[in-house]
Amino acid sequence: MIDDKPWNYLMDMDGVLVREEHLVPGADEFVSELRESGIGFMVLTNNSIYTPRDLRARLKRSGLDIPEESIWTSALATARFLKEQRPGGSAYVVGESGLTTALHSIGYVLTDREPDYVVLGETRTYSFEAITRAIRLVESGARFIATNPDEKGPSREGSLPATGAVAALIERATGRAPYYVGKPNPLMMRSALRALGAHSESTVMIGDRMDTDVRSGLEAGLQTLLVLSGISGRDTAELFPYRPTKVLGSVADLVGRTGDPFGEQAPEEPQHS
Repeated sequence: MIDDKPWNYLMDMDGVLVREEHLVPGADEFVSELRESGIGFMVLTNNSIYTPRDLRARLKRSGLDIPEESIWTSALATARFLKEQRPGGSAYVVGESGLTTALHSIGYVLTDREPDYVVLGETRTYSFEAITRAIRLVESGARFIATNPDEKGPSREGSLPATGAVAALIERATGRAPYYVGKPNPLMMRSALRALGAHSESTVMIGDRMDTDVRSGLEAGLQTLLVLSGISGRDTAELFPYRPTKVLGSVADLVGRTGDPFGEQAPEEPQHS
């Protein structure tokens, strides 16, 4: 930490606070403690489908009261990146309201005629026509951006193809790889830090995945906490060449310890996943 200031928190949403829209036990107490203590935090998600307002409503139905300004999506990170790269540009978007709203908010024109960028996000309604148009625009010189590299996502019926899977299709057809903005790109962490007004040296990244959350936290210079309430278990975590700062069962283990999650009184690591 810097000058003994309290820790700030970046945290993944799915697998950390909720699982398939059900509250992770203790997550509500954890968030309440952060808000009551005035500790800075930002909830992150690679999902670009929803706006922060949509996500706030979904989280509230799960029992979590999180302000819109405390939610950071890969769509918002992508919009910020494009605003810095090419202010006032244009884009052909394959995605939903979370992405189109973010790009409109930075003054981008959405068009299918000679756009500066093809921007691919997640959607539940990928169409052959839209993908074909994206391929032809990339072949014609549009720069290819994707919100995140996630290849699949969960649903009640099983796995769903996600942004990375469709990006691979476009890349195979065009020979042009996209630039991914979301996790594990540390750019996602840095843009969230700027939005939060926090410094990397006094910020913790909490995630349930070694390959995205922990990796991007490490590469952005953050301390990292892996929770075992989502994707990565203790055994799978050991397979990676890097390690989180600490492993916890869930965010419930941080209740009462948010001021210093790495202090001597921090909870013992669980013995099984």
